Amino acid sequence: MNGERIILGIDPGTQVMGYGIIADKGKKIELITLDVFKFSYKEDQALRLKKIFESVLDLLDKYHPDELAIEAPFFGKNVQSMLKLGRAQGVAMAAGLYRNIPIFEYSPRKIKQSITGNGNASKEQVAGMLSNLLNMGDAPKLMDATDAVAVAVCHYFQREPDASGKSYTGWKSFLDQNPERRVNK
Repeated sequence: MNGERIILGIDPGTQVMGYGIIADKGKKIELITLDVFKFSYKEDQALRLKKIFESVLDLLDKYHPDELAIEAPFFGKNVQSMLKLGRAQGVAMAAGLYRNIPIFEYSPRKIKQSITGNGNASKEQVAGMLSNLLNMGDAPKLMDATDAVAVAVCHYFQREPDASGKSYTGWKSFLDQNPERRVNK
């Protein structure tokens, strides 16, 4: 791989949408930024979707990512919540497509598996692994931001092999091929 690739990760939501941006520098990744957008639950659903679209466009225009990775909605007990989440994901994807950014979608299980090696890991476990991997220090108060970074890092692990033929399917694969990155505690 030549040069740097910027990956925008999004954890969609209609009230809180997390985002994280990382730089893929081949064998190394660096955190550029992470945060959340908060939308008023009192606002009309259509207006919130418009704000999500505009917020993602603002991120795209400010950071110029090469790719957008987004968490796929998962089926829960509340169908209405899933429909709202799907709409939020759809407008975030539409913003990426509007700026001709390739979109990649990952299930929550795939994301957790690639970060921690366990598809059933907690949000706190994912945040802890990301903190070690990216030297983030204290985890943000809202897990939506670290969830978004996890989506971006998951996408990083799925990339095509580099010139040396290396590719990573997850955290374990990355450590196996980069033993110097292990944290011994």
